[in-house]
Amino acid sequence: MTRCTFRSFTDSAIDETNKLGESEIHALDRALAALSADPGMGDPIPNSDPEIRWYDDDVEDVIVIYYVTVLRSVIVIAYVEA
Repeated sequence: MTRCTFRSFTDSAIDETNKLGESEIHALDRALAALSADPGMGDPIPNSDPEIRWYDDDVEDVIVIYYVTVLRSVIVIAYVEA
């Protein structure tokens, strides 16, 4: 089974994604695919530096907290499933 759409993870992120079930992986993959297509779609968190964004996917009940690098890469800080 493929684990998420991102290409590299920290060791702790690998440990956490290995704990996800199939439906959680699907939800995270869907959110990451949406963010890769349009990294600015999340809402900015006020007073964050670098600008941290909050993406809430109501369809999958997923929240992704992330920031976008200068090269437009999405760096996930947290993933929460409601």
